Amino acid sequence: MVLVDFNGLAIGSIMGSLNRGEGLSESLVKHIILNNLRLYRKKYSESKYGKIVICCDSPSWRRDVYPEYKANRVTGREKDKHNWGEIFDLIDSTLNDIRNNFPYAVIKIDKAEADDIIGALTIHKSIPLIGEDVVIISADKDFIQLQKHGHVIQWSPMFNKIVKDNNPIKYLFEHLCKGDSGDGVPNVLSPDDCLVNHVRQSPMTKKKIGEWWDNKDRLKEVMPQEVFRNYIRNREMIDLDRTPESIKKESIDQYENYEYPKRSNILTYLIENRMKMLIENAGEF
Repeated sequence: MVLVDFNGLAIGSIMGSLNRGEGLSESLVKHIILNNLRLYRKKYSESKYGKIVICCDSPSWRRDVYPEYKANRVTGREKDKHNWGEIFDLIDSTLNDIRNNFPYAVIKIDKAEADDIIGALTIHKSIPLIGEDVVIISADKDFIQLQKHGHVIQWSPMFNKIVKDNNPIKYLFEHLCKGDSGDGVPNVLSPDDCLVNHVRQSPMTKKKIGEWWDNKDRLKEVMPQEVFRNYIRNREMIDLDRTPESIKKESIDQYENYEYPKRSNILTYLIENRMKMLIENAGEF
């Protein structure tokens, strides 16, 4: 199984086009996204790695639990010069084209992020000893935690290399302690709203994290009450084992019951959309 973090791919393609001064050309952006999918399919063949699954974002359940989650991104986009409404419309349009014309499962679930879907399908497929290899296409280091399940390969298209950690369980623990400022999640020493209010986080040391790691089985005893409370906050936001069971089940059900379009749709689509360079390689999708 090859799991693609679609928003990461799509926004990376769109920003690349805008930064090159090419404007927000629908045909160009779709061409770039589809060509990347073709390259992933060529690198990780279906005969060896199984189906490609396009994992999509929806407004997250995490905002219901923790309102500050990714709130700083919304603020940043409001000040951004780019038309994000148009960008997200283009992403949705591209998804519809893929869903109707390409042999990839497009999974989108209410309240679920791509991370939740990727986590659920990774665990579903990477069963120890009998499971298949799972390839995750994403630069997001949040997925390192899934390497604890075995059979998991992560490829970063941004850095063109494999992302790997020899101790994914320890990596996750350190990630929970440090938080994720990009997602609006502070470190365990800092209050919920410090990032959205642009307040400096309390300094965190490797030594302190090491002490907690050595006592990871009794954190409630060794951490101050407020710090432990913040650790639980971060675990809910970052640890993909905490994804609601309903979302995990829906991810698996959608994948197992997915109805793929005919392969003949690929060539028809490429011709109708005048994607000359891709027409020559239509068999590689």
